[in-house]
Amino acid sequence: MLTGTGTAGAYHAGVLRALHEAGLRIDLVAGRGIGAAGAIFAAVDGGQRLWDKAGLWTQGGLARAYAWRAPLLVAGWAVVAAAALLTIPLILFALGVVAAVVAVLLSLVSLDSASTAVTSAYAHGLDALFAPGALPTIVPRLIVFCLVIAVGAVAGNAAFVAWRAPLHRRARRASLWRLVGAPLSTRLILDRSIGELWNLIRGAAAIAPPPRADLGRRYVELLAENLGQPGFRELLIVAHDLDARHDVAFALLGDAHRSRFFSRPAGSGGRAAEAIDLAGAGRDHLVDALAASLAIPAADPHLVKLSPEGPWKGETHRVCDRPGALGRMLEEVAAAGAEQVIIVSAAPPPARPHELGTSRSDPRGRAGEQLLAFEAAGLRDALPPGGSAFANAYAIRPLHNPVGPLDFGGVYDERSDRRFLVAELVDRGYEDAYRQFIEPVVAAGADRIAAAAVQS
Repeated sequence: MLTGTGTAGAYHAGVLRALHEAGLRIDLVAGRGIGAAGAIFAAVDGGQRLWDKAGLWTQGGLARAYAWRAPLLVAGWAVVAAAALLTIPLILFALGVVAAVVAVLLSLVSLDSASTAVTSAYAHGLDALFAPGALPTIVPRLIVFCLVIAVGAVAGNAAFVAWRAPLHRRARRASLWRLVGAPLSTRLILDRSIGELWNLIRGAAAIAPPPRADLGRRYVELLAENLGQPGFRELLIVAHDLDARHDVAFALLGDAHRSRFFSRPAGSGGRAAEAIDLAGAGRDHLVDALAASLAIPAADPHLVKLSPEGPWKGETHRVCDRPGALGRMLEEVAAAGAEQVIIVSAAPPPARPHELGTSRSDPRGRAGEQLLAFEAAGLRDALPPGGSAFANAYAIRPLHNPVGPLDFGGVYDERSDRRFLVAELVDRGYEDAYRQFIEPVVAAGADRIAAAAVQS
């Protein structure tokens, strides 16, 4: 079970590499958040695309993942430039104060001619700058130009999205906020994940990537046809339906557990309203499940058009990640027939006294701190109560992780007094998997396995 947001995917990759090397038999992989990407690759024995030198988390290029949306950046800098232009009179006034001080100092040392020259030069320069054809004309024009750029960037982006987006949802009182949109973009991380997935499926064949829906169907066919073969595992992804106000499970299971999983009792709307069979009517929703899992709270939810034959009658729902969905994922994994689970999280254990760190003041840093705290709290709440449904439940997590969920460019680690890069999380996950699970559990006898599990 892979749980986490953003950079946690690098930690997942390291753990998957260690489990792969240890030859551990895995029957099912589940994920939420960025863990959905790892689960999708691991389900078809494609984990190498995550940790290899040319893999998703090691080759670089993700420093701008979950970055501010480009139109907002352009509009923001244009507004900053307009505000800077308004400060020109204040800057000239400050220069006048400096010139007056210099003139006084020169007069005190009996350099009256130099003092007069300084004040005269400043006065002539001020006359030239505030002449009718200079600053009084240029500055307002530049300010208007900057504001036009800001408005044009936001409006142009709204028009482009409306033209390119395959699905739309009506929104109330959204004339202004629809232009602005969510601050962060999931486009880069989604495109890179889908690109690596296509490289995995096509192999050595030089074939142009198909439409995303077709790619999802090819993946589902590949996995469904090979379930039970070495390296191929059942798949389960948990996201959250904002419109239905409940979690939704995307699953591709074998015949032994499929019927029981999709027919188990559920709340309002029935099981079909919250469980999508990727091997059945939901075979077109593999990419939707990935895109929804990558949609964090500060990004736009992913729009999913549900089947007309299902309980939602062809409605388009907003689906996204829910940081606290680990408990629900444990419930779904148990319903899928799992008897032992390994939970992989990049969130370190709760802090102890004298472990306070410097708080982040930037918006992305603040959001990352909250996401990491929610992840750690969710893991604590889910185990051991959630683990009591299994014969054994194990947790692999780092003792120290300075990288926040949105710090794709790395971060300065105060404890180590050095720069910590995201690629290092792959090695950290690899080492932790061996130290916390493979050596004490896989390499141990049966009498020690239960002792290493999370106790209820």
